[in-house]
Amino acid sequence: MGEAIGAVLPLGVGVALSPLPIVAVVLMLGSTRGRANGGAFLLGWLLGLAVVGTIALLAAAALDPADDGVPADWVSWLKLVLGVLALLVAVRTWRARPTGDADPELPSWMAAIDSWTAGKAFGFGAALSALNPKNLMLTLAAGAAIAQTGVDGGEQTVALAVFVVIGGLGPGLPVAVSAVMGDRAARWLAELNTWLARHNAAVLTVVLLVIGAKLIGDGIAGLSA
Repeated sequence: MGEAIGAVLPLGVGVALSPLPIVAVVLMLGSTRGRANGGAFLLGWLLGLAVVGTIALLAAAALDPADDGVPADWVSWLKLVLGVLALLVAVRTWRARPTGDADPELPSWMAAIDSWTAGKAFGFGAALSALNPKNLMLTLAAGAAIAQTGVDGGEQTVALAVFVVIGGLGPGLPVAVSAVMGDRAARWLAELNTWLARHNAAVLTVVLLVIGAKLIGDGIAGLSA
């Protein structure tokens, strides 16, 4: 099981380091239904990762991901393709960043966060975690990485749970800070929100470059085995 958990740790960190969901949670926490909506968004985020991760894991396990402990070629090719896609998205993200003194352009849906109900926050959290291209790539890679280790079903479930929990740390941190510190967290969360909104492209680019390089390296190593 240690091998499976080790394989998904960096992928989970890649999911956690998603600036826009963190910004969205911080905005929710400052709204009239702050704590309820922030908690609902986090639960939706975790559910989305769990559902997509489970589907990816079951699909990978059904395709014979390993033979006598050696990863199947298709797993290595999948990692290679996902790695290249991650690098391409990194380049696109960096090229689209705001330059000079231009304000970062945030998604239009963030303007309506103050009017959201907990149900809408939950659904949006689930959709954003499951359908975001970066998260989808990393979750598919995590499912394949777990399956190829050949551990039993229970250990696969634990490894997937670790991936989901780590992936939830990004939006989960503001929720936890707000719950513990209450109103005292407002200034810190506002500063975090401003910084992430300003540096969203840079953070996302670095994360994608690191994860892309790792996936490509894993894919090449698997094909060379």
